[in-house]
Amino acid sequence: MKLKENIVTVLEIQNLKKSFGENHVLNGFNLRLFEGENLVVMGKSGSGKSVMIKCLVGLMQADSGSIRIRNQDITVLGQTELDLLRTEIGFLFQGSALYDSMTVRENLEFPLRRHKKKLRMTGHTEALVIEALENVGLVDAIDLMPAELSGGMQRRIALARALILKPKIILYDEPTTGLDPITAKEIIELMRSIQAKYGTSSLIITHDVDCARVISNRIILLVDGINYAEGTYQELSHSDDPETMAFFKH
Repeated sequence: MKLKENIVTVLEIQNLKKSFGENHVLNGFNLRLFEGENLVVMGKSGSGKSVMIKCLVGLMQADSGSIRIRNQDITVLGQTELDLLRTEIGFLFQGSALYDSMTVRENLEFPLRRHKKKLRMTGHTEALVIEALENVGLVDAIDLMPAELSGGMQRRIALARALILKPKIILYDEPTTGLDPITAKEIIELMRSIQAKYGTSSLIITHDVDCARVISNRIILLVDGINYAEGTYQELSHSDDPETMAFFKH
């Protein structure tokens, strides 16, 4: 998939640093996500992928650097401003992170209740919940509990919840982890169809090479806390750099 001309940057990370004592996880990481793009960040376990995405959504504070989302630097925003900005960002958590004590319907209604004022919602949320479930093909699961769903179904419901506020940006944290190959392929195809339907910009954190190959416009390799290499799957998978080659060996 080609990007549009005159592309717009919707998310930018500059010189991000984060350490835990002597463990320097991020050492000046940089990233730009363009409008309508699927950008994959790949890194080995412990490379700092999860730390980066937690800093990005404000769950963790970076030591230094800037994170700009839709021209707003989140490192200087107050809690109210940050909450408003989060309505424009969908987040698919690793492992789905559904509320066990809530039905599928209640899980999807939760973000709607939190942001009722911004959405100017005065009536029922049924139509939005149904639309979100239709997007992932699980309308019939509306009154089930998470424990009654397979792993793949839970991931689909989590994606529906991430989509329900119609965000401009979606963050995927290891979307295929723990899924069998067939279900993982179904989730990847679903991600592609969502991007095509809504024109969202997606940042995908993964170590799944097949996922990266199918979904990405660009890939950034996170090595030693920095954006070590960047390019298309084709470019990086044919690199003769040993560090880069290690990601694409099967």
